[in-house]
Amino acid sequence: MKADKAQITRLLKTARGQIDGVLRMVDDDKYCIDIANQIMAAEAILRKANKEIIRAHLEGCVKDAFSSGSEERMERQIEEILNVMDSLGK
Repeated sequence: MKADKAQITRLLKTARGQIDGVLRMVDDDKYCIDIANQIMAAEAILRKANKEIIRAHLEGCVKDAFSSGSEERMERQIEEILNVMDSLGK
């Protein structure tokens, strides 16, 4: 992975903490909108982590594939990015 591991780890641990908090809120029968807001906050952090991973992939792995001149590597990298983009749109 080319992304800053410390940053990604911090973001994921924060999201995990928020999800643990959401589970406690559900167990404690907290207000629905408060739970929904906490879920959206966790989703935002996960999106941020994913964006950083994809950015680093483009700047590292994809750039390396294009620099290598290998048609097969370039095509594989393009296909992987297109698959990720398709998933993001769902």
